[in-house]
Amino acid sequence: MSNKNEDLPRQASEHTLGLNPVVGLRRKDLLTSARLVLRQAIKQPIHSAKHVAHFGLELKNVLFGKSSLKPESDDRRFNDPAWAQNPLYRRYMQTYLAWRKELHDWIGESNLSPQDISRGQFVINLLTEAMAPTNTMANPAAVKRFFETGGKSLLDGLSHLAKDLVNNGGMPSQVNMDAFEVGKNLGTTEGSVVYRNDVLELIQYSPMTEQVHERPLLVVPPQINKFYVFDLSPDKSLARFCLRSQVQTFIVSWRNPTKAQREWGLSTYIDALKEAVDVVLAITGSKDLNMLGACSGGITCTALVGHYAALGEQKVNALTLLVSVLDTTVDTQVALFVDEQTLEAAKRHSYQAGVLEGRDLAKVFAWMRPNDLIWNYWVNNYLLGNEPPVFDILFWNNDTTRLPAAFHGDLIDMFKNNPLIRPDALEVCGTPIDLKQVTTDIFSLAGTNDHITPWPSCYKSAQLFGGKVEFVLSNSGHIQSILNPPGNPKARFLTNPEMSSKPSEWQENANKHTDSWWLYWQAWQAERSGKLKKAPASLGNKAFPAAEASPGTYVHER
Repeated sequence: MSNKNEDLPRQASEHTLGLNPVVGLRRKDLLTSARLVLRQAIKQPIHSAKHVAHFGLELKNVLFGKSSLKPESDDRRFNDPAWAQNPLYRRYMQTYLAWRKELHDWIGESNLSPQDISRGQFVINLLTEAMAPTNTMANPAAVKRFFETGGKSLLDGLSHLAKDLVNNGGMPSQVNMDAFEVGKNLGTTEGSVVYRNDVLELIQYSPMTEQVHERPLLVVPPQINKFYVFDLSPDKSLARFCLRSQVQTFIVSWRNPTKAQREWGLSTYIDALKEAVDVVLAITGSKDLNMLGACSGGITCTALVGHYAALGEQKVNALTLLVSVLDTTVDTQVALFVDEQTLEAAKRHSYQAGVLEGRDLAKVFAWMRPNDLIWNYWVNNYLLGNEPPVFDILFWNNDTTRLPAAFHGDLIDMFKNNPLIRPDALEVCGTPIDLKQVTTDIFSLAGTNDHITPWPSCYKSAQLFGGKVEFVLSNSGHIQSILNPPGNPKARFLTNPEMSSKPSEWQENANKHTDSWWLYWQAWQAERSGKLKKAPASLGNKAFPAAEASPGTYVHER
C-alpha cells in the first residue's frame, strides 16, 4: 500500500463523528444556497465578467507553462510525482486549481452578507472537491495501479462500489468492518457488569495492582457512540491505563435506544447515572467518586454535578471533561446552516422517527469534510481497488448508536438557548442548574485540531464552573485527544494555571510539554483519589454481584 493509503485512516480519524448531534444540514438548505450562488452571477454581471476574464488570463499562463499555482501544503490529493513532473498532468491540476480559486474569490468578493458568503463557499467547496481530477480514472496513481494489476484494480473497485451501493447507502466504506469484533479484539479489558437498568450497564474492571486508591473513577462516554472508545485495543485503552495507575475503574455502557425509548431525555440519562453513582459508592465503600465525561457524556456529567450542587450533595469529588462544549456561542462550520427553522425541522424529524440514527448523522458529518471522509475512500476503494483500511478507531466510529428523540430535542434546545452560561436557565430532574455553585475541581481537555468541539469553545466552557479548573490543550483532533497513550513521539500538550479571559492569551503564555497528557492527568487524578488500600479480591458485592463479563450486553445491540 502506498504512503497515501497508510495515511488514510489517520486522516479520517482526525475528523471522526465523536459527537455533534445538533448538525443542522438539510438538502433544502444546500439547494437554497446553490440557487443563491447562481442568482449572484446574474445580479452582478460586471463582477462575474471580471472573474471570468481573470480565470482566462490564468488559464493562458497554465497552457504556456507559466503558472505558479500549486496545491496547498496540507492537500495530499496531488502527492503523486506525476502531478508536478508530467506537463499534461501539471496543466490539468493547475486548470482545476485556477477554476476552484476563481470561484471562491468570486463569491468571497461578492456583495452577499458574510453568512451567505460562508454558505456559498461551502456549496462551491462541495462542487469543486467532487470534481477534483484526482477523483477520476485519469488519476496517475489509478492508471499505474491498473497496469500493475493487469486491470484487476478496476474490477476490484467496481466490486467495492457495488457492495457499498447495496450495504452502505452508496457511501464509500471507511473501514473493513469484518476485521474487528467487540469482546474479541476490542473492549477486552477484564471486568464484569455489576449493575444494569433500562438506560445503562455499569462495568467494573478487575484491578491490575495489589493496591488501589480509595476513591473510584466513573467514566461516562458519549451517547452517540459505544463506550469501548475508552477500552479500544490494549495499547490505546484508557481503562487499562487507569487500572495500572491503581485507580478503581468503572465505565458506563449506554443502551442503544429504539423508537420505544423516544421519550428518554437528559433527565432520564441523569437519573440512570445517579443510580450508577450510588452503586459505585456502595461497591467501593467510598463516600464520593471522581468522574470523567467526554463530548455529550461531558454535558450529562456537568448537568449531574449541577443537580448534585442544587441538592447540596457531595458525591462527585473531581470531574474530568474531555472535548466537551457547554458554551455554544462560538461559531463552527457545523453551525453554518443552523437557524430556527433548521433546528425545529431536525427536532420534528427525530420525533417522527422516534430516534436520530447515528448512521444518518455520520453521513451528514462526512459531507462537512468530504475530502477526508468521502473522496479519500472513493480513490482508495474504487479507483485503486484497495480494501478499506483496517483501523480500530474507524471501526468504533462506524459502530454508531441512535439518540432518543427527546434527548436529541434537549441537545438542540441547549444548542439554541445556551442555558448553561446562565444560572438556573436549565432544569434537570426537578432542580435548576447553576454551574457557579459547582465547586468541584475540574480537569478540562481540548484538542488544537478538533473541528467538532473547537478548543476555544471548550476553554470558555471550562470557565463556567465555580471550582478550581485545570485546562489542558492537546496537539491533536477530537478522538486523538482522548486516545493519546504515553510514548507517542508526536504528542504535545500545553498547560497554564492562569485562566485568562481570552483563550489566545492563555495559549501564548502556556507551558509546553512533550508526550501524552495522560501522564499529567494521572498525577492530577492521583492527588484527588485518596489513600491506597488493598485491591478488592472480587468484583461487585452482595447487593450488586458481578454478572456478564465485560464488555457486557448493551454494547452488542444494533
